[in-house]
Amino acid sequence: MNKYAFWNNKGGTGKTTLCFQLLCQYAIDHPDKRVLVVDVCPQANLSELLLGGLVGSGSDNLMKIQGQAKRATIGGYIQDKLPNPYSSLNINFFDYVTIPNQYNENIPSNILLICGDPMLELQSNAVSTLANTQIPGTDTWIRVIEWIDELMKSGKNQYDTAFFDMNPSFSIFTQMALAASNRLILPVMADDSSRRAIQNAFSLIYGFKLPHPIYQEFAFSTKMRKAGKSLPVIHCIIKNRLTQYMGAASAYGAVLRTIDGVVESLLSDKENEYIFSTLDKESLIVEARDFQTTGIVSTARGCPFYILESRTYVIQGRRVVVKKDYLENCRDTIKEITNKID
Repeated sequence: MNKYAFWNNKGGTGKTTLCFQLLCQYAIDHPDKRVLVVDVCPQANLSELLLGGLVGSGSDNLMKIQGQAKRATIGGYIQDKLPNPYSSLNINFFDYVTIPNQYNENIPSNILLICGDPMLELQSNAVSTLANTQIPGTDTWIRVIEWIDELMKSGKNQYDTAFFDMNPSFSIFTQMALAASNRLILPVMADDSSRRAIQNAFSLIYGFKLPHPIYQEFAFSTKMRKAGKSLPVIHCIIKNRLTQYMGAASAYGAVLRTIDGVVESLLSDKENEYIFSTLDKESLIVEARDFQTTGIVSTARGCPFYILESRTYVIQGRRVVVKKDYLENCRDTIKEITNKID
């Protein structure tokens, strides 16, 4: 079973939008598969999109779910884990699961959602403290890092493929999601900060080029290996939000070639083979053009590209036109990337 984590430690790379489009396309292309979505982000933007977006009251629907007697969110699960952090919880998987199609008919019915929750921000200090508590004979860090994996395993017969969306930081919850996933999808932008971000991602997850050897002992990769756990492999790097007019000679093109160089350097070293799902650069790196107005309408309506129509929409009192050729380009881009997901 493949579990895909969408992450970059730089904000604004479009990872949530891409995650939304890709998981919906995947679900509609594979109606026989049950797709689990885990929103491990305090902002819960992916949950709001799946539950209706701006037009379909996605935020209000999410607040109703958060207000239930049993809080059916990732934050509700973390809250239930806090009293007994180092022992297994008797989990009813569906206590934390929502069916987005019951709120938003644009979403395939074979998608299951564990909603995001702003309560994660409140829980962060408590969870980090528990992970760093010293108890003889107990690896408290790995016990805490495996909380989400424990939830996933409780429902392992209820889904076939999983997608995680995380916030840009390398928080304790990001590390939990990475520990529960086996493949990483890394969106990058055509700017110099994305070049640094991709290098930071390799450092944070795999312990590459740390600024000083002293950090190696405390690195995520070191702790995972010490506990006998596998790290997720990089499955796809998406050059996101390229404009239609971006040429190879542009400043953007120069930055993207630098990103290519970073990846090529890692691919050329046989010691790094374990961090990639493929050593074929052409399969590993894909380009995604800017979704522009089409993307705005799609997210506002909680409506994936494959079901969106080419016409005029009214979004918050403003008339917005989705052009046919732009919509077809968006669909083609998402289909190309989705074909890499299995």
